[in-house]
Amino acid sequence: MKDFKAVIFDMDGVIFDTEKLYLDCCVEIGEKYELEHVEEACFRCIGITSEASARIMYEVFGDDFPLDSFRGEVDELFRARFDERLPIKPGVRELLTYLKGEGYKVAIASSTKKESVKKELAQAKFLDFFDEIICGDMVERSKPNPDIFLKAAECLGVAPDSCIVIEDSYNGIRAASAAGMFSFMVPDMLKPDDEMRSKASVILDSLMDVKEYMRHKCQKSNCVPACRKSSLTL
Repeated sequence: MKDFKAVIFDMDGVIFDTEKLYLDCCVEIGEKYELEHVEEACFRCIGITSEASARIMYEVFGDDFPLDSFRGEVDELFRARFDERLPIKPGVRELLTYLKGEGYKVAIASSTKKESVKKELAQAKFLDFFDEIICGDMVERSKPNPDIFLKAAECLGVAPDSCIVIEDSYNGIRAASAAGMFSFMVPDMLKPDDEMRSKASVILDSLMDVKEYMRHKCQKSNCVPACRKSSLTL
């Protein structure tokens, strides 16, 4: 059995319940711009960097699409509604407390810029739980490439196959699989399809389920992928 030493979290959609809220803001501003298919386009941007999502938006809406203005208005609307503190996914604090108590190293691997990640974690009083924060602007290639998870493992001083990843997005699970890491998929907006069921080590409905799974099936020394339970940034 593999000796697991570290747990790497995605942030949006895993720690913070932001993706549906941000998508709602995109749709609202999209109506102002009289855009068609804005929800579908923004949906494709879940779990990737702003550079990668820009390519999608220009592909859908054309090279003359005023992306900077659109992003600015979406961000302004989102901040007006949620800037004081982002809504937290159930079970986050309990899982983080359990992991630190068991001696795991813990990291964030998020496509969001580091300044924003640190601010949001600090507001939620989660910052001290994390040994490392790795963000999309610290690696060359975004998810689904494995770079961000491999960088997290390197910074933690842990071999990739000794890491567990917790993700909600398709690209995040693809990246974890490409990195050779054990992964929990906790679906948020994107429900697991056949590809995700083949690439994710375990699929669970909530972070509380992850905690219970790790308590009962993941000793500090091993983790058994015994059963599967199915249920954005611009």
